[in-house]
Amino acid sequence: MIPKVILRDLILDDLEDRYKWSLDKEVTKHLSIPNKYPPFTREETKVWIKMCIDRTNGYLQKAILTEDNVHIGWVDLKNFDDVNSNAELGITIGNKDFWGKGYGAAAITAMLQIGFVELKLNKIWLRVDYDNENAIKCYTRIGFISEGILREDRFRHGEYIDRLRFSILLKDFKEIR
Repeated sequence: MIPKVILRDLILDDLEDRYKWSLDKEVTKHLSIPNKYPPFTREETKVWIKMCIDRTNGYLQKAILTEDNVHIGWVDLKNFDDVNSNAELGITIGNKDFWGKGYGAAAITAMLQIGFVELKLNKIWLRVDYDNENAIKCYTRIGFISEGILREDRFRHGEYIDRLRFSILLKDFKEIR
């Protein structure tokens, strides 16, 4: 059973959770972030959150909360293509106590609703590291379709790795729902 989640706009009070998660190498392993550790200072994290709140960075980013209002991560749409009516999805469950329990799938489904219904997108796509098996299983269960391999698409820990591209179309989302 998929748990219930709440997506809300980011607030500056999200800073400490976000900063703490950025210090965890397991949480950040599959994120496209600078090749430094820790990836962000507290001040850089604050600036990023402000940019998301003000929408000056091109991201529509939402905080993920459990039904009990526990802040567990974020989900976003970015790389908007207004001509072709699509955007890229990103998600991180930063609080590892909630890994593998369906919260990511619930948050993605809620963000798909925003993307397809409110923003009137036709396609939402994502890139995922080839070795992020749990994420790949989650995306597939939700209804994302593999579009192919992006060869040596990401530089991670001193080497280039492949990523996979998945997408879901509005018509697929309507059929699933």
